Formats: sequence, structure tokens, C-alpha cells
Amino acid sequence: MGTGLAWKMRNQSKAEFLSGNRTQTVNACVGNVLPLRSPYPFRCSDVLIVIIKISAMGSGILFSYPQLGVLAGVQGVVVYAIASACPLLIFAALAPIIRRKCPEGFVLTEWTRQRYGIVTALYLGALTLLTLFLYMIAELSAIGQVVEALTGLDGLPVVIVECVVTTVYTSLGGFKISFITDNVQGAMICCLILIATITIGAKTDIKPELIAESGLLNSSLVGWQLVYILPVAILTNDFFLANYWLRAFASKTDKDLWIGVSVAMVVILIVLTLVGCTGLIAVWAGALTTEDDGSVAFFLLLEQLPNWVVGIVIVMSVCLSTAAFDSLQSAMVSSASNDIFRNRLNIWWIRGAVVLIIFPVVVLALKAPNILQIYLISDLLSAATIPVLMLGLSERFYWWRGFEVLVGGLGGILTVFIFGTVYYGDAQLGGELILLEQGLYTGDWGAFGAFVAAPVGGLVWGFIALASRLTVQFIQAKVRGTRFDALDHPATLPADDFSSLADTSDEATTTKIIGKFF
Repeated sequence: MGTGLAWKMRNQSKAEFLSGNRTQTVNACVGNVLPLRSPYPFRCSDVLIVIIKISAMGSGILFSYPQLGVLAGVQGVVVYAIASACPLLIFAALAPIIRRKCPEGFVLTEWTRQRYGIVTALYLGALTLLTLFLYMIAELSAIGQVVEALTGLDGLPVVIVECVVTTVYTSLGGFKISFITDNVQGAMICCLILIATITIGAKTDIKPELIAESGLLNSSLVGWQLVYILPVAILTNDFFLANYWLRAFASKTDKDLWIGVSVAMVVILIVLTLVGCTGLIAVWAGALTTEDDGSVAFFLLLEQLPNWVVGIVIVMSVCLSTAAFDSLQSAMVSSASNDIFRNRLNIWWIRGAVVLIIFPVVVLALKAPNILQIYLISDLLSAATIPVLMLGLSERFYWWRGFEVLVGGLGGILTVFIFGTVYYGDAQLGGELILLEQGLYTGDWGAFGAFVAAPVGGLVWGFIALASRLTVQFIQAKVRGTRFDALDHPATLPADDFSSLADTSDEATTTKIIGKFF
């Protein structure tokens, strides 16, 4: 289906290939209150996805959420589900603000370029591409492990076929084909959860004595730590996911965006809670203990079910993974084209980039069995960078510049290293804490401290950079005999004048406004 539709879209312009700004509305089946002005009108099935793609819900959720249930119990499942769903609201709140400040943008880095300058935009673009790259690795690693866990066969052929199929239709259809396949993903998620819920409920034999023995109903140190860690990690990391921003900016109106995000949040909350509970049920059914690897809990439960159920789950998992992977591919190409090359590359070079990026992703996916750790690495990077970046959204911080963002982001990571070295008394362990090689569940305060050190350290280093910059600029003004203007309000333009400062054509739209780095 995706390949056929992509073939019909192969002649679209570069702007259409990369984004779909203000083209998507919410269907009348959520209230008949919004007009269907989209060139791709939504059906009722689209409401499950609406504007925000549930792109984080690839096959990796079948590993990470049950694993958390085994390790942190009911408390961990609830916290993880809420922390994953609620941050979507930040897009409904911030996307309209950013869109007003940067109407021609379709990813966060376009506003960053306009607000902080080229260097900061390149820095954020690099982090965005790294995050998408890690998510692609996690997705392919996850689907390979799904196939191996359910069939006992090598998952590499499935990974290769998935990459070939998604690469073909994504390189032809671009962003819009990814948006359309969201419908398949939404349907697959609902069917997968419905079948798994019914069959697990009917076939699984829970042993009451194991419920009390497991201690999963009790609160724990890890569970309380996750109350802070997960909201910070997931909220900040969502900013790096260009596939979210592409869909947020594609909303026709702010009202469409709020409705879409709200529906998506509720669906995600329900789905992730059910998936996480499979870890609890696996322990209570005696399929594994709290000391075992909880990432396979979902599949241990499936082994107790009829073969036809396992077959359906495999098919749906592959469809789910494919739809998630194509969103990451299109987001990476859009981000690279806009952030690095300023949309000046020929569209065939962009399509070629889709193909080339697959090879290192597959190689690394085969060597990355720990899905949760991949997510945590990108979470820590975002926790250090996003707080100092978002200060620029407030008019009160008009004096905040790109130099502070860059120093603050890098300083946040350095602070994690310093904390780890002091806490463990070993520089090597401090370095390993940046990669969270011990995970979240070591029983100590290492991971918790890392997620405190990253944002707090980032802000501290940012203000140190601010003081340093102002000092240098003050000295320069005195030496040159010029006026010290580093704290002056920047000149502003009426909203109507933005169009005159943007390069607009059928090929691409980019802003000519460039903020100050130093």
C-alpha cells in the first residue's frame, strides 16, 4: 500500500516532500466541529493518530514497558505511561507560539536558527539527527528481537526486508506517505492490544500467592525516582523528535492541534498502561521472576497462547515497526535537508540520503540488544540542552543568545560526568554514567543524579556563559569607545513582514532571519 501510494506521489515538489505545513485537520467524527479542508481528509481511523504520530510506539514498546513493570511494579507502569503520554501536550502549547514566531518553519531547528543563529541551529540539528538515528537503531533492534523471541528464527532477514520496503516508499513519497501510514500504525496498535488483552486475560493463569511475594504492588526507591526521571527524560527528548514537530506544524489550525494531541494522549496512555501490565502479569503467572530479564515478559506470556495468536502478533508487530520506522526516516531526511543544507539540495540527493542512512543503522541495530538504554542516552542529551534552549521562547529572556545554549548544553553533559566521578569516586564510572550503562535500576542514586545534573548543570553553565559573554562585550565596548548594547531589546518585525524575509518557492521555504550567536 505504502509503495503504491508513494509511486503516485513521486512527482511532488521538494516542499511537499519534506513537510506538510497547515494541511491536516481533524475529522468531523470527533465532533463535526472542524471543516475538512485537508487534501488528505481524515477518516475515523485517523482520529487515533490525528496530528501527532504515535511514532515512539514502535515495536520497542513491547520490550521497554513490560521491563519497567517487572522492575518497578505498578508504580513504575503508571508513572511511565503518564510520563510518556502527557508530554504530548507541550506540542499543542508550544507549536502555535513557535509557528507565530517562525511561520515558515516546519521543524524546531528553523526557529532556533532564527532565534539563536546558525551555530546553535547546527548544534541542535546534530542532536536531532543523533536522536532520530538512535531511535531508528532501537526500532530495528526491537523488531529483530520480536521475531527471534516469537519464532526462534534469525531476525536479520525481517529487518532487511523492512528497511528495503520503507526506504523505497519513503524515498518516493516523503513526509506525506509517512503521514498516511500512520493510519495503519494506529489500527495495528489497537488490534494488537485488543487481541493481546483478550487472550492473555482468558488464557493466563495468575497465581495469587505470587502477587504478594513479588512486591510489585508496593512502592520502591526506583519507583519514586522514576516520578522525576521519566517526565524530565521523555518531555525533553520529545523536543528532539522531528517527526512530532512535522505533524504539529502540519495542523491546519491550533484547535485541530489541541484536539489531535488530546486524543493521541488518551490513546497512548491506555495502550502503554496495558502493555506495561504484561510485565506484572508475567511475574504473577510464574513466567519469570523479578530477577529475570523483564524485557521478554510480553513474549513469555505469548508462549502460553495459541499459535494463531502468536502469528497475528508477529504480523502486527512488523506493520507497527514499519510505520514507526518510516516516520523516523522521513523526519531524518527533512531535518538534514533543512538544518544542514538549508533545502538547497536536489530532491534526488535527499532521496539518496534515505538509502545511505540505512546501512549503519542496520549494523548498529544488530549489536544493540538493550532498547531502553538507547532511549536513555538520547534522553540525557535532551535533558541537558532543552531547558537552556526553551528560555528563548520567553520575551523576558531577549538577552539570551546561542552562545549560552551551546555552552549550557555541553556543560550539562560535563556536569553529569563530574557528578558521576564524585558520586562513584571513579572517573571511568563517571564517564559510563553519561551512557547510563548501568540503566535506571541499580538501586543507587546514580541515574537519578544524572537526570538532575543534566538540566540543572546546563542552566548553571548557561548563565556562566552569559556572564562571560557580557563581560567580554563590555570590555570590547570600552576598548573601542562604543556603546554597550548587549542588553538592548532586539528589533522586532510585524507578523506581516515575515513573508518578505523568507525564501519561498515550489522547492522550499527558508527564513532569511538569523539570530545572534554571540
